Amino acid sequence: MSLYRFTGRDAQGGKIIGSREAGSADSLASELLAERITPLTIEEQAQASDSDVFAQLKESLRRKHVDLEELIIFCRQMYSLSKAGVPIIRAIGGLAESSRNLYLREVLQAVRSDLEGGQGMAVALNAHPKVFNTLFVSMISVGENTGQLDQAFRQLSVYLELERETRKRIKQATRYPLFVLSAMAVALVVINLFVIPAFSKVFAQFKADLPWATQILIGTSQFFQDFWWLLALLFGGSLFGFFKWIETDAGALKWDQIKLRLPIVGGIFERIALARFTRTFAMMYRAGVPLLQTLSINSASVGNRYIGQAILAMREGIERGEALTRTASASGLFTPLVLQMMAVGEETGALDDLFVEVADFYEQEVDYDLKQLADAIEPILIVAMGIMVLVLALGVFLPMWELASAAKGGR
Repeated sequence: MSLYRFTGRDAQGGKIIGSREAGSADSLASELLAERITPLTIEEQAQASDSDVFAQLKESLRRKHVDLEELIIFCRQMYSLSKAGVPIIRAIGGLAESSRNLYLREVLQAVRSDLEGGQGMAVALNAHPKVFNTLFVSMISVGENTGQLDQAFRQLSVYLELERETRKRIKQATRYPLFVLSAMAVALVVINLFVIPAFSKVFAQFKADLPWATQILIGTSQFFQDFWWLLALLFGGSLFGFFKWIETDAGALKWDQIKLRLPIVGGIFERIALARFTRTFAMMYRAGVPLLQTLSINSASVGNRYIGQAILAMREGIERGEALTRTASASGLFTPLVLQMMAVGEETGALDDLFVEVADFYEQEVDYDLKQLADAIEPILIVAMGIMVLVLALGVFLPMWELASAAKGGR
């Protein structure tokens, strides 16, 4: 008996990949056909050896995701190749061979295999949701149906570039505050575990009454030393429980709602999501995607489930025969100025152009907010550091001054 790896199609046309032991490839093919599975490829797998174990370990540690930058390059290259008249199957095969990301190479090879099997481009990409999301697949589907696949890839590259720039600005704005907060956390740990215990031994030798600030510091430090393992366990358990909670549908929805209400950054999260929604809406509406389908796709790709639910509510309102501007006003997501722009676009029939203007409006606000984010957080960080330094000064130096005064008076 040998181990074979196979790919095939079930009775509904779905792709099946698996491994199974069989006496020969022909016998395995017969078994699959008896199960109403049409085999496409059957490959014998070599018996496991030390080198195979090492290869499997290397495979498990290999990166299995595609970066946003790699998707942008893929879209640009597909746009250029499609515009030049290169057949899609040949273009996908060439990009798969030249890709440095082994996971992306495997995905593109699978897409090429599906295309050779007669599937459409959108269907082939939809089989890999970890790489190509709903928005990506929908745009490719529109490009296929309208005969403008090259333009679909071009629009996707522009959208992904905007997404990359937004993420880059967020990282730049939050780098300094995160660095300061990390430094403060490390300083607190060092002070409580090493600095305060050294001073407490000195104070204990004099057996003097200590100020309340010093007693608080010594008590906190002693608690850290005695129960650091409990604090670490609680911190780790809280993080684990939090990430498990936001993996659930109810938890993710509640967390997305909480993020919009956070001080300072909540408004930025909301405007980023609305900018993404309006930009994507304009791109898909201009490409000819039906309005209801556009809203459905946007609700899943906006990046915030709470706002996504509001977009679905807009879709339900349109299904009832209401105007887009009316449903947008009922959602409570948009400002009166933006609603006026939507109303003008709806009345003039240039909804896509007006949504582009709305997207520019939101992105300008996001850009301004991100530039002011560091300035808004800096005073809070300064006050927090000042309080920490004040407590340390009162707790450490005040008893030293009192002991020095007592020593001078005793002379």
